[in-house]
Amino acid sequence: MDNKIVWLKQIKKDLDKVGPGMCLAKWVQTTLHLHNGHTHSCHHPDTHKVPLEEIAVNPSALHNTNFKKEQRKLMMTGQRPAECHYCWNVEDNVPPGVDDVFSDRVYKSANSKWAGPKHYAEVLNIGWQGDINPTYLEVSFSYACNFKCSYCSPQISSKWMEEIKEYGEYPTTLRYNGLDHINYQNKMPIPEREDNPYTDAFWKWWPEIYNTLHTFRITGGEPLMTKHTFRTLDYVIENPNPELELAINSNLCVPDKLFDEFIEKVKIITENKLVKQFTLYTSCEATGKKAEYIRHGLDYNKWISNCNRYLKEIPAGNFSIMSTYNALSITSYMEFLKDVLILKLKYANKELHRTINIDIPYLDNPKWMSVRILPTSYISLIQEQVQYMKDNHCDGKGFQHWEVEKLDRIQYLIKEDPEQSWLKDFYMFFNEHDRRRNTDFKNTFPELIDFYHACQQIK
Repeated sequence: MDNKIVWLKQIKKDLDKVGPGMCLAKWVQTTLHLHNGHTHSCHHPDTHKVPLEEIAVNPSALHNTNFKKEQRKLMMTGQRPAECHYCWNVEDNVPPGVDDVFSDRVYKSANSKWAGPKHYAEVLNIGWQGDINPTYLEVSFSYACNFKCSYCSPQISSKWMEEIKEYGEYPTTLRYNGLDHINYQNKMPIPEREDNPYTDAFWKWWPEIYNTLHTFRITGGEPLMTKHTFRTLDYVIENPNPELELAINSNLCVPDKLFDEFIEKVKIITENKLVKQFTLYTSCEATGKKAEYIRHGLDYNKWISNCNRYLKEIPAGNFSIMSTYNALSITSYMEFLKDVLILKLKYANKELHRTINIDIPYLDNPKWMSVRILPTSYISLIQEQVQYMKDNHCDGKGFQHWEVEKLDRIQYLIKEDPEQSWLKDFYMFFNEHDRRRNTDFKNTFPELIDFYHACQQIK
């Protein structure tokens, strides 16, 4: 642990030599939302549109957009880009004297696999104007999804889109899910059945970058509901890349036929060592009915069952849970950590170099679901959860220090007197949520009834 902290401090020091906003992810990491032509480096900043005229002459402009180059320029000239406020929220709220809590710009830049020192000099040499191929590439081919997660939006989930087309946008102060707003932001998704110039540009670019990528990850929507995911798996089977770390996100609640095909193809890839490593990413941040309320469409028992199936049938495959901590997670998160620990103890395997991780980012948007809306009395729950993780290190099979620290830092975000509009929107959103989806907030979260009523009074 001490060596890890020393390492992170050194990375931060090296970054800060360039400027207080410097982050290698802006160069070497990218996510492509090909279904609506948007991109961003790091998943925290909002996405921006990729101009068609840029990719017409240079497919790598899917990553190296002129807008992104302007953000790189800010980083290299001593400024902190406003779009990276997620990290500034962490850095600016850590109490004085606490020097072992780090923002994600440090974690991402310190990743020795696809960022780290070996790319630090390369990035400085390229500068902000040059083109660079990412070492970490994440792609969303489609917005097709069978979930309507409370914190998601129509341009990412087809189920959300169906709801908004039927009922219109939610009556919150912050407008973000109405069709007018999505059109204004130029985020309207392109159905997979239609021609898509962004997908075309990707498949043109793909042979150039395939053999130099460190990590390629497919996200969504729900990746197992698009043909492009299975086209990628077939490409890997036909073109082995022993240096590639391949990853796929999944909600693990797709129809059995799709999950069966996924397991079959991943078995071929892992058993024949066609890539260096395969990792399945999934998401959850609560248990039982609470999890199913947050992630509408989830069957928690099926999720647990498919976690076990993957871990049993793909013994060489890594596994990571993306646990987006939010205001509705906090009261059942201890039970969720216990379920995660069972998976860790049962399936983690040092001999096979298999890891079972839980990454705990905090939800920043929509604001009404952030822990920042909660009273400070809830800090004690986070502290108890952090202590549970510390108490269950279990000789490398339990929770790792970086996992604990990701949760520990969240307590610093809860302050007195949150924005009144956020509290108002909390009631407005979930009252409408219950009406549209036939759910029952007060029955699902009885421990939050007083808070719910307090938000209702503000409304």
